[in-house]
Amino acid sequence: MPKHGTRPKSFNPLLSRPHETLRLKNQVGYPTPEGPMQHFSFTARSDDAAPALTAISPRREMGAYEALWLERGASFKSIAEKFAADPTALPSDFVSPSRADECAAEVTRILKAEGIHRFGVRVNHAGDYPQRLRDARHPIELLYYQGAWELTETRCVAVVGSREATKDGIERAERLARELVARKFTVVSGLAAGIDTAAHRAAMESGSTIAIIGTPLGNYYPRQNRELQDKIAGEFLVISQVPVLRYRKQGVPQNRFFFPERNITMSALTEATVIVEAGETSGTLTQARAALYQKRKLFILNSCFERKDISWPAHFERRGAIRVREPEDIWKALV
Repeated sequence: MPKHGTRPKSFNPLLSRPHETLRLKNQVGYPTPEGPMQHFSFTARSDDAAPALTAISPRREMGAYEALWLERGASFKSIAEKFAADPTALPSDFVSPSRADECAAEVTRILKAEGIHRFGVRVNHAGDYPQRLRDARHPIELLYYQGAWELTETRCVAVVGSREATKDGIERAERLARELVARKFTVVSGLAAGIDTAAHRAAMESGSTIAIIGTPLGNYYPRQNRELQDKIAGEFLVISQVPVLRYRKQGVPQNRFFFPERNITMSALTEATVIVEAGETSGTLTQARAALYQKRKLFILNSCFERKDISWPAHFERRGAIRVREPEDIWKALV
């Protein structure tokens, strides 16, 4: 099937489409004061070291990404396979310009209705897309975000665990987050109840945090974390890989699969994951498997091994996870 909008290397969209003005983005990647999102461009590159080839429209790539998710049977796996077959492709190479623009307009309308007037996107091959995300089994092509994108360039460690956390688990997560920020790490978590919330709040006291959510921007889960999510978006960074239109089209049971998938991206974005506590069927274990696959460090607190009702800690230790008996076990491994 031929691709839409294929760009020869000599193609210059700024000359061919003069109505699309190239403007600079500000430090956090939001639209500049001169115009809305469709009036600024990223620079596409063939690789990190190569010179710029063309300029692209983040708005059109966003719309094309959303359109791909509306195709029958679309999943992270099927979309990743499409791009794996053509590693230089952008979302707009698979979707007509009119369809991409239609979807982009609908996404913008929905986000505005949800109160999201300022947001950015990061696209593979363009802008400041983190290349370490390509270590995932099914890499994400486009991310939405609110806040300071430059936090992704800091040393990041994920702190994750159960939603129904114990009091001891909450205290361990808070203590760990404070120790991480004291050592200039950014604490990353999923904004879920329990361990995630404790890690975010403790990190915000004197450092930085990134929330990678399992819903589109403008949605809140759990609802009681709305204020926390807005605060992180305003002062730190919230990232979502969830397609807005697909999420609205399907029901809650189908949308649940976005949560474990964001754990995979969380692992890829960070250099290590620390599991504070988790049950035998916890979604946190998705991140544990991803961390080992992506060759990230995986730390499991000793308290998990002391539980008699779970077997996963020993399983992951045999596969290369690090058992944390004392904090120094983490700091030695993160030299």
